[in-house]
Amino acid sequence: MKRIPPQVALHDGERPLPALPPCVHYAGSERFIRKALALQAERGPDFDIACDCEDGAPIGGERAHAAVMATLIGGPENRHGRVGARVHDVHHPAWQTEVDVLLDGAGDRIAFLALPKAGGAADVERFLAHVGDRVAQLGLRRTIPVSVLIETPGALHDAWRIAALPGIVSLDFGLLDFVSAHHGAIPGSAMVSPGQFEHPLVVRAKCEVAAAALAHGVVPAHNVTRALDDPDLVYADARRARDGFGYLRMWSIHPAQIDGIVRAMRPDHLEVEVAAAIIGAAQGADWAPLRIAGELHDRASYRQAWTLLRRAHAAGIALPPGAAAYFTVDAT
Repeated sequence: MKRIPPQVALHDGERPLPALPPCVHYAGSERFIRKALALQAERGPDFDIACDCEDGAPIGGERAHAAVMATLIGGPENRHGRVGARVHDVHHPAWQTEVDVLLDGAGDRIAFLALPKAGGAADVERFLAHVGDRVAQLGLRRTIPVSVLIETPGALHDAWRIAALPGIVSLDFGLLDFVSAHHGAIPGSAMVSPGQFEHPLVVRAKCEVAAAALAHGVVPAHNVTRALDDPDLVYADARRARDGFGYLRMWSIHPAQIDGIVRAMRPDHLEVEVAAAIIGAAQGADWAPLRIAGELHDRASYRQAWTLLRRAHAAGIALPPGAAAYFTVDAT
């Protein structure tokens, strides 16, 4: 008799957490995006690439810039299909044009759209409505995943409403804009470590974003580390974000940051081996409670182990053969 796979047995109707790579690398120019695509082809899809139409586009040249980004996303250099784009906020005159150009040129391949500077849930709903309308007009048979940057007090206030909206795959905390939006009440030292992990208002915001995201099956993504030449600090920030604040993904703004983020965010090999053993034993017992290594395990710990395996797979970790089989095309 064929055993029930974990993706069936452990799905209780809640929104499953998307298995996103642990790093999303932002680049705004064609040259830097091609460099990132070459690195992704070499490493594999353990990080996403975000083509930046917000900070990367010259004023007045938004349409042309978006067209270049669409060409890159839809082109042969995008070998893994893990390239998305950030557009302008919904109060900028070019945002709809950017969405339309990106979806017209690469709607069948774009991995996600990222919305910055949302003032609250209403801005996100407006964005989703336009994306949905354009998808319907183009006859695309897919939902475009959307990442929402939480970088204003209004968006933080509505974080739980935003996370509950259909199509949202990540809430991305925008530290720098969040701090600057407080009119000097939060010092600039909170834009870097250790202040970003210690100032009460920033700590509260990070915890709220992570809690809202995880409660709704959405990935919480951590802000950038501003240091471009300190890989140890990048690793330490990513590890603290993961272990201390529950973040499962982090932004990179320089290729040298990618490896440290991926290593810090992904599960370690011992965790993967333990999780694989737990899932294998649970499947063999038709998902009934078990005693494993002297400890009780049931569906709660099975879900924890399965989530870890999905994260490991998304991060490009080599899984034990039995666990790797869960991710084959015919696994279900």
